[in-house]
Amino acid sequence: MAFTRPTPTGHERFFADDDVIVSKTDLTGKITYANDVFLTIASYEEHEVIGQPHSLIRHPDMPRSVFKFMWDTLGAEKEIFAYVVNMARNGDHYWVLAHVTPTFGPDGRPIGYHSNRRVPEPGAVSRIKQIYAALLAEERKYADKRQQLEAGTALLQRTLQDTGMPYEEFVWTLAA
Repeated sequence: MAFTRPTPTGHERFFADDDVIVSKTDLTGKITYANDVFLTIASYEEHEVIGQPHSLIRHPDMPRSVFKFMWDTLGAEKEIFAYVVNMARNGDHYWVLAHVTPTFGPDGRPIGYHSNRRVPEPGAVSRIKQIYAALLAEERKYADKRQQLEAGTALLQRTLQDTGMPYEEFVWTLAA
């Protein structure tokens, strides 16, 4: 499938509170499975997403530093919960609370990743939007992608340090 990244519309999509978006990827982030909720909210057919990078649904307002943090956590073979804004095929966006875990093979080594995404609390989205806007502003100060990532990551670490909580605890306080 030839992929053209859509332009964000600014229109938010929603899915039902009891719906769970599920996807699986290989170790490189290529989609190996997507459930009907994923396909519906993102407006893709199954054959269009299988084998494509999960970044297919990446919204440009999602800080790269958050994805780096996510990949670093998964690379350490740990699970992560994160608020993510995704983008549908037509440019609409939708917020999720993602739970991403490594999937292990019979030999105990990682073979891919499994993600369950649920409807996030509105208050948490409101708070995380402010944090992500600051991270994006910091990243966009630099033309070099490596510098963008370093600057965003440093600000994310300072933000967590200022809370006095580890990320795993901080992410849950957003919904409180």
